[in-house]
Amino acid sequence: MPSSDPTETLLTIIIVSWNVRELLKRALVSIFASWGAHPGLEVIVVDNASTDESVAMLHAEFPDVTTIANTENLGFTKGNNQGLAAAHGAFILLLNPDTEVQGFALHALVGYAKQNLTTGMVGPQLLNPDQTVQPSRRRFPTLPVLFLESTWLQKFAPRSILRHYYMEDRSDAERQAVDWITGAAMLTRREVVNQVGGLDEGFFMYSEELDWCKRIRNAGWEITYLPTARITHHEGKSSEQVVPARHIHFQSSKVRYVRKYHGAFMAEVLRLWLLGQYLWQLGLEAAKALLGNQRPLRAQRIAAYRSVLRSGLRLR
Repeated sequence: MPSSDPTETLLTIIIVSWNVRELLKRALVSIFASWGAHPGLEVIVVDNASTDESVAMLHAEFPDVTTIANTENLGFTKGNNQGLAAAHGAFILLLNPDTEVQGFALHALVGYAKQNLTTGMVGPQLLNPDQTVQPSRRRFPTLPVLFLESTWLQKFAPRSILRHYYMEDRSDAERQAVDWITGAAMLTRREVVNQVGGLDEGFFMYSEELDWCKRIRNAGWEITYLPTARITHHEGKSSEQVVPARHIHFQSSKVRYVRKYHGAFMAEVLRLWLLGQYLWQLGLEAAKALLGNQRPLRAQRIAAYRSVLRSGLRLR
């Protein structure tokens, strides 16, 4: 049960949700099952103007959950910062709505953080719906990674570069220190938030967890991957609803990260490089469409790439 006294709250879980009502419901059910009858749990859901009756479902089926209902989609970072401002827990878990907590994962995460006082963040092992491991550990990206990863040229990148970035030289069954963890499930402590602040709201979504982890590491805290805590992640169920926006947010966030840590000149080089990749891809899709190859698919991709080019991947 959620704690009735905020001063006794051990763990606050913050979920930012947008139009994934049924997945959100499954996530909440798994949270309460994992936590059990132990006291000290607070759950906050920040709804980013969903149109699928998510808020009504929360009020009707989860009255103990604190619901913050936004009237517009403020994005992942602002939504989580709203939750952070309202949180009372000594430990805080940012959790995606398309997740399901397995077993006693919540107690494993909190227990590890309580016993390791230099650890500023703990990430669980993420699993795909078929229970295979979903890679969630990373080293900080080098400039070659930032220019090649998640572009059509990634398949031509030297394998050693990506192997190092994705930590493929370390077993995913082994507890280990990492540079950063992906943002589907990130447990931190209140002292860390007080010291480094919340998420950088200049990132609407994507790269915000990379930036947060970098600030946490730079402040002297350790970040740990804990495979004994397992959470299933149904990846990308919110962002896949708006494909052009996903491309724009992902790539413009990458540009913002480079500007923040590698300077304005390198960020502009990256921005122009990425736009060039989308222009090339648009040309290829147009040529395939003219040849009659899967024209509906080509039209969809052309529209997405045009949206990216029109945006210019310019930072807000």
